[in-house]
Amino acid sequence: MYDVVIVGGGPAGLSAALLLGRSRRNVLLCDEGKPRNAVSPEMHGFLTRDGIAPMEFRRIAHEQLRLYPNVEFRPQAVVNIAKQAEQFTVTLADQTEVTTRKLLLTTGIREDMPAIPDVQAFYGKSVVSCPYCHGWEVRDQPFALYDTGKHAVFMAIQLLTWSLDIVICSNGPSGLDAQDRAVLAHLKIAICETPIARLEGNDGYLERIVLTDGETLPRRVLFYTPQLHPAPLAMQIGFVPGDPKQAVQPVFPGIYMAGDVYYTRWASGAAAAGTEIAVAIHTALLEEDFAKKGIGLKIQAHA
Repeated sequence: MYDVVIVGGGPAGLSAALLLGRSRRNVLLCDEGKPRNAVSPEMHGFLTRDGIAPMEFRRIAHEQLRLYPNVEFRPQAVVNIAKQAEQFTVTLADQTEVTTRKLLLTTGIREDMPAIPDVQAFYGKSVVSCPYCHGWEVRDQPFALYDTGKHAVFMAIQLLTWSLDIVICSNGPSGLDAQDRAVLAHLKIAICETPIARLEGNDGYLERIVLTDGETLPRRVLFYTPQLHPAPLAMQIGFVPGDPKQAVQPVFPGIYMAGDVYYTRWASGAAAAGTEIAVAIHTALLEEDFAKKGIGLKIQAHA
């Protein structure tokens, strides 16, 4: 039996596996190798790893985890979780079953893409959602923002940090009231409510937005606000998105979550969350071990 099975091998899962491995816990890390940021050429904002390719980041992490023989990796998805007394039975994609005392889901999120034809061809390079991750590389270039309503105003103002040439493309009615429009006009942020026909560019890099009336907008990047959804496995166990703050308490008895599944959205933040949750899991295991010996002990965990 494993002490912990970690489902998901992004920064949160890898960080948790490292700390739990160093805590002499028997860990199984399961990951099917389809990270959400795989299409991005580079990761940013991660100290000592700024600009690294996402898959290279993972390669280095796995190389370091191999130093810990008590950390096992299986390149498979987890398809089912069943609670049995004080343990869990975890079914992998090849129908192998393993048992574990604790579960950590770092399964990330799924996001709805903008309703634009062929948008996937530009995703991760010039159709992006996070200015903190991508804004520096496209600074001072013409931006489009795919959004509506009050949130579009909020996002457009943030984007002024990186460019003063911003057009809100609402792909139809913008939902902006007179006050919103006055604020945007004062900031010289344009509004385009004409529906988008398609995006044009080369090798995933945007050059122009073609509108349904035949007009074009020269733009080099399109930021959007995604609708985020927990991964199916998180939904299976009954997780309901709520407070996005990272917690170190189990979401259900014996089941913990960390990283983007809590909408962390930054690789460095996800890695930090994985470390915090690993300490909490190790502490819970210690308390259980002491309890079996008849020693009631509450441990104050410190990262």
